[in-house]
Amino acid sequence: MDAALLRSLTPNVLGILVRRGADFAAAEDAVQEALIEAVRVWPGDRPKDPKGWLVTVAWRKFLDMARSDAARRRREDLVDDEPEPGPAPAVDDTLQLYFLCAHPSLTPSSAVALTLRAVGGLTTRQIAEAYLVPEATMAQRISRAKRTVSGVRFDQAGDVATVLRVLYLVFNEGYSGDVDLAAEAIRLTRRLAAAIDHPEVAGLLALMLLHHARRAARTAPDGDLVPLAEQDRGEWDTRLIAEGVDLLQAALARDSLGEFQAQAAIAALHADAPTAGETDWKQIVEWYDELARLTGSPIVRLNRAVAVGEADGPRAGLAALAELDGSLPRHAAVAAYLHERDGDLATAARLYVEAAGKAANVAERTHLTRQAARINALRK
Repeated sequence: MDAALLRSLTPNVLGILVRRGADFAAAEDAVQEALIEAVRVWPGDRPKDPKGWLVTVAWRKFLDMARSDAARRRREDLVDDEPEPGPAPAVDDTLQLYFLCAHPSLTPSSAVALTLRAVGGLTTRQIAEAYLVPEATMAQRISRAKRTVSGVRFDQAGDVATVLRVLYLVFNEGYSGDVDLAAEAIRLTRRLAAAIDHPEVAGLLALMLLHHARRAARTAPDGDLVPLAEQDRGEWDTRLIAEGVDLLQAALARDSLGEFQAQAAIAALHADAPTAGETDWKQIVEWYDELARLTGSPIVRLNRAVAVGEADGPRAGLAALAELDGSLPRHAAVAAYLHERDGDLATAARLYVEAAGKAANVAERTHLTRQAARINALRK
């Protein structure tokens, strides 16, 4: 395979598609798809006219994407015209797309990318920018995902839990580039909630809204993270909180508890407290007990240790933490906080430094480093 030839032909092919009427972003997506196809096909059957081959394949890819986008817009118009939410019709192709994109044969990252492309309608470039990866890398990921699920048939009910897990992953990616993935996840989940009557769908949407309501207060002007207890609650979006609480109450009333409803209940208790000191930590611990029962997740038990520390004192929290594996993500950060609450500043400072070294991103690392510096200053 002559990579240099493909690179040299790419601008010409792109220009031809634009002159034929394709907008630039869509033309780039189509050319990337054609290049991936060339890498797959050419080693065994190289065309006599490489440029003509690429133009033909890229134009077909563009037409396919244009038809897909047109179909997506028609589906959105139909959703807007629906009189009331309720069970989705058996032939609802939008709902089938959700289940296709969450197929168990896909990796989580591929499932998320395919959901954003096929259901969200984002371009490959937008998704790549959101994930901070080269566009060609994202194009390959999406193309592999498409090939993986190309033969899947929908003769059985889909797995709602898997669809919700993919949407939750999209939400947790946050936001970067020109695509706000948290807002995009909320938009997609709203569409799913309009198509399927399921308490956990409502629970996930409530959870997203309650967390998103605090977004403006989460970072200081200098970009540093602001802990929940220190956030300016006047900056919280009360409209989103009210909507989230209403959704949650309706879901809980159906007496079919799931993990997203339990998480939303915890978020609602935080949102309901006028101040951090008035938080109902006892009830939050009870919800974490429910969540641990539902999921068996050690991360849930880690967060529960924090809640126990607030409800029953830092030593009770440390006792709960001692039952968990010290290699868990954020274990050192939780231990540092509880030791600080218990007055052991030397241990807290050491653990904050340790936690900073394990932080998953720059903002968290900066916050934990500043916490260590603050504790060391108090000790002098």
